[in-house]
Amino acid sequence: MNTLFKQRLHALQQQYETLLQRQNTPLEDTNSIVRRYTFPVVTNGHIPLEWRYDLNPVTNPFCLERIGVNACMNSGAIKWNGKYLLMVRVEGWDRKSFFAIAESPNGVDNFRFWERPVDLPDIDPAETNVYDMRLTAHEDGWIYGIFCSERHDPDAPPGDLSAAVAKAGIVRTKDLVDWERLPDLQTRSQQRNVVLHPEFVYGKYALYTRPQDGFIAAGSGGGIGWALIDDMADARVLSELIIDKRYYHTIKEVKNGEGPHPIKTSEGWLHLAHGVRACAAGLRYVLYLYMTALDDPTKVIAQPGGYFLAPKGDERVGDVSNVLFSNGWIADEDGTVFIYYASCDTRMHVAVSTVDLLVDYCMNTPQDGLRSAASVARINELIDRNKEYKER
Repeated sequence: MNTLFKQRLHALQQQYETLLQRQNTPLEDTNSIVRRYTFPVVTNGHIPLEWRYDLNPVTNPFCLERIGVNACMNSGAIKWNGKYLLMVRVEGWDRKSFFAIAESPNGVDNFRFWERPVDLPDIDPAETNVYDMRLTAHEDGWIYGIFCSERHDPDAPPGDLSAAVAKAGIVRTKDLVDWERLPDLQTRSQQRNVVLHPEFVYGKYALYTRPQDGFIAAGSGGGIGWALIDDMADARVLSELIIDKRYYHTIKEVKNGEGPHPIKTSEGWLHLAHGVRACAAGLRYVLYLYMTALDDPTKVIAQPGGYFLAPKGDERVGDVSNVLFSNGWIADEDGTVFIYYASCDTRMHVAVSTVDLLVDYCMNTPQDGLRSAASVARINELIDRNKEYKER
């Protein structure tokens, strides 16, 4: 065997195994609601060497990377056979994204990809890119994946190669190996963030939507919507109710969208979402929580003001700065919650909390008063309550 090839491959294999076996430790700097961890849980370095390198020294004598991976981000999540699985959006050097499943024994480190990427049924030659899949184990017995299916806008002016159209693609599976592709969601508006509620509501499937006038701009889209669907195999949005609105000068001024499907708690449905606002550096993406009633998932019962998680430290550095995005979390039976989030469209992280902590945060954090005067009033109210408590 070529000596150069052998040395290079051995170094790559050592580096790869060191990365995958690295123990992840919680950071001491914490806000007491979640524990962030020292290292990202999945990066482009976690992609198997067999996916990137031609391992034949005859056809690749310099052991060069043949298929490059730019980022691992925006991952759906599910607990499966006792393991923590991420449905990772993998983006190549060619800017195309695809899905691949990475598995961990404990949810915080040692993530390894399955042997091959997910092979989605290809039903439309115009479909150029797929990404950001949410996974829902529905009570009907299927695991559904809803993702963004992107293609070039056929009505774009000649020469405009940036205009795109977003649809919600739908797949389902019983084993996370064989995937059935269903027709795309039919809706009047563009949809990039669609999430399936895990239970039937009034005997129908329920979707969290995000109606947009265009691919980027929400336009008249008012926020996170709600729609009831008769059949996931012929999913049609006939009407949408906005349940979580956008507001001026807030973290969700530009747009907002549901993250993973909500977690059912004794106090209500616990939701994780992202909010977007404009700033001098561009669009800033943060994560926030809210809760809806158990008997009526369209009724918001708690809406903490401000963000829950925002880019911090090294999380602010990457392809698209100042961005956190999440479309996957796992709630264990003991109440532990693993929140998987991407930073800067580059890498995946985990933050760990509990259902009790997250519900307490939601139910007891003041709502956004939408004005500076209201913010000061809330602080003064807290000061007065604390003063009264100390004087007892």
